[in-house]
Amino acid sequence: MTSTSHVIPTLLPGQASPAAPQRLATLGVMGGGQLGRMFVHAAQQLGFRTAVLEPDATSPAGLVAHAHVVSDYLDAAGLDRLADEADAITTEFENVPAQALRQLALRRPVAPAGDVVAVCQDRAAEKAHFAASGVPCARNHLIETEADLAAVDAALLPGILKTARLGYDGKGQRRVSDRAELAAAWRELQGVPCLLEQMLPLAQELSVIVARSATGELVHLPVQQNLHRDGILAVTVVPAPDIDAATQAEAVAAAGRIAHELAYVGVLCIEFFVLADGRLVANEMAPRPHNSGHHSVDSCDISQFELQVRTLAGLPLAEPRLHSSAVMLNLLGDLWFDAAAGADAAERTPDWRPILALPGAHLHLYGKQSARRGRKMGHLTFTAASPQAARDVALQAAALLGIEPF
Repeated sequence: MTSTSHVIPTLLPGQASPAAPQRLATLGVMGGGQLGRMFVHAAQQLGFRTAVLEPDATSPAGLVAHAHVVSDYLDAAGLDRLADEADAITTEFENVPAQALRQLALRRPVAPAGDVVAVCQDRAAEKAHFAASGVPCARNHLIETEADLAAVDAALLPGILKTARLGYDGKGQRRVSDRAELAAAWRELQGVPCLLEQMLPLAQELSVIVARSATGELVHLPVQQNLHRDGILAVTVVPAPDIDAATQAEAVAAAGRIAHELAYVGVLCIEFFVLADGRLVANEMAPRPHNSGHHSVDSCDISQFELQVRTLAGLPLAEPRLHSSAVMLNLLGDLWFDAAAGADAAERTPDWRPILALPGAHLHLYGKQSARRGRKMGHLTFTAASPQAARDVALQAAALLGIEPF
């Protein structure tokens, strides 16, 4: 499955642009959030010039890139300006319109391709792709009409109703226990196309991040064990302490099949569930670096963002090596408000001094101009020589910040 696109070039770090010899080879990214910011940093470390297209003039990635095209994602003039600036282009989040990526591919290499991103944007297409790749997932039913609603198999209840498009971090999801709740939830979601997924007895959550080149070369980060709260990733632990070696190997192999069947180029994350009976099922995928892979900047010799740069620039891939055990804590905007003050609390910056005094602490703030409850403002990674040592220090930090222990 491919979009119209130029062949991925080999762009050497520090070389002149093939399209514009008066400037350095330039890597472009659609989207200006924290993932784009970290991609820009990784590209710049390797000597590339960078360009970002993002409508927010103060976006985290736009503020650090060499060129910032302030434009809507579907604005033709903005897309042309990005194509003028960049020699190859990627995306930093899955909700960039696939059509914009297809339009860019008429002029520049784009990875991942628009048609591939479109699969990840549609939960029904995503589940179908898992099945085509031989990877099991939860039983599900697409609801687009009242007739679809009436035809739901009772065995799928209780379940989770999810909007087929544009859902992330727990948004657009409702837990339903019976037909009455299902019907009410679908109407609460404005009757948009939704997927009802059977609720499964979960034992663990994990993710696998792979990088695949245009020639089919595939590498992966260590398997990550995750904890979500309210649908948002809260904690990632590496090495995965409660996932046995056979399950980890199965997850890596499944992620590789999913990427291969998509003819994927770039960095791809697959989230999996381990069920109470030990079975592994795929949950969803993201066509980009992933929150659970942020630890790799501090714990691995090659980060997920450098892998994204290498796949886009046609550079060799090397298997990342984990040199330190790590625990990653997400920092949500709630930490910027005094919980005791209630809804009227004024924004204030957390005191990072006691956190930075802890051994192995790596603070990453995303440069966002204002905090909101539930907004990802940054993350903390704690590295140590052993998994227990990393966990112990991360728990100290959680207590200091008022984050629920894990």
